[in-house]
This record gives sequence, structure tokens and C-alpha cells, in this order.
Amino acid sequence: MKMLDTFVKPMHPEGIRFVAIFAIVTAILFLISSFLGWIGVGLTIWCYYFFRDPERVTPDRPGLIVSPADGVVSLIESAVPPEELGMANTPLTRVSVFMSVFNCHVNRTPIAGDVTAVAYRPGKFFNASLDKASADNERNSLCIRMQDGRDLAVVQIAGLVARRIVCFVKPGAQMRTGERFGLIRFGSRLDVYLPDGVAPLVSIGQTMVAGETVIAELNTGEDEVSLS
Repeated sequence: MKMLDTFVKPMHPEGIRFVAIFAIVTAILFLISSFLGWIGVGLTIWCYYFFRDPERVTPDRPGLIVSPADGVVSLIESAVPPEELGMANTPLTRVSVFMSVFNCHVNRTPIAGDVTAVAYRPGKFFNASLDKASADNERNSLCIRMQDGRDLAVVQIAGLVARRIVCFVKPGAQMRTGERFGLIRFGSRLDVYLPDGVAPLVSIGQTMVAGETVIAELNTGEDEVSLS
């Protein structure tokens, strides 16, 4: 890998207009003051970095549920999935991944399956690290039906700074594990509702990498494959 590839990552198309706006404002700031102009340069670089979209290597072992977002596990608790998805009113284990403004904000599918429902709900903009953000904040929810017929829910939640949830998929879409499905602009959170009986393999405070870090593993009923 080239040294440059370590620092320069591809940018998601959603970020092009924002970087362009930052660049134009920076040019204007330079006309006013070189000091302000260099501050603008720093903010423009940050904006590009925010919308970075690096390639990820997703584990291909069947039954693995991966993190949908970069960030830190902020909550692990029992909760009922969003009612707008039409899932059973049964509490499931919810794993919340909090994204700061410095994390990559491209969201990835936790596991392969068919998208059976996509539901947007307007709401408030509390700090996304708070528990009440799951219930009160603006959100966009997806229900994914896995190959074994069970459902998994993943929810994009706007935060204190975030003001725009973007979802690229619609009901009926067939998704691969780790495939990009959306993003949230400027700080937010992703919730994953694990199927009944599936225990998380992560802990609060653990750092997540979208599309790569394993959150949980389904009980496939298959024999473990020896790696020796």
C-alpha cells in the first residue's frame, strides 16, 4: 500500500457539494484575512475527511453480524424495535454505536438479507449518546430479513449536530453484509437490534469499524470450521 493511500481516502459523492461550499467560503476568507483563510483551509480538509468513504474488508463467514458504523459502543440494553417497522413488540438486545464528528459516517449493512421495511420518523436532536435519543430523535429504520427468516433492525439516529439522514435503499433491496446503505451528516448514532437469542460479542466503550468489526454471530446450527 502506498503511503499516500494511508492518509488520502476516497470521498463519498454526498460530500462533494459541502467541500465545494467550504472551499468557496475559504477563498472569500483569504480576501479578508490570511489568518481566516487558513482556518477555512483546515475546515475544508475536515469536511473532506468527514465524508471519506474508505474500502472495508468484510468477514465472509456466514452468520456474522458486523458493525453498521464507525465509532464507539455507547449502549447495550434490551429494547423494543421502532414501532414503525411493524416488528413484534418484543424486547431485543440493542447495540448502539455512537459516531463523533471525526468518524467516517458511511453506514453499512450489518448482515446480508432482504430489506422488508424502511421507515423515516421525524423527531428531536438530543445528544446521540443519550439513551432517550433512540426514542425521541429523528431516525430512519430498516428491517432486514435474513436467510434463516429472522429479522434484524438497524436504525440511523440523528444527533445534536446531525441534521440530515440519508438512506440509499428501499424495501425489496437485497443487501450484502457490509454493503453501504446510507450516511448521516455531522455526528450521530446507529442502533442494531439483534434477533432474539443472539448475544453481542462487543462491550461498551469498544471501538467499531463499519463493515469489519463483528458485533454478534447467529446460531447457525452448523459445525465450527477448524482454522488449523
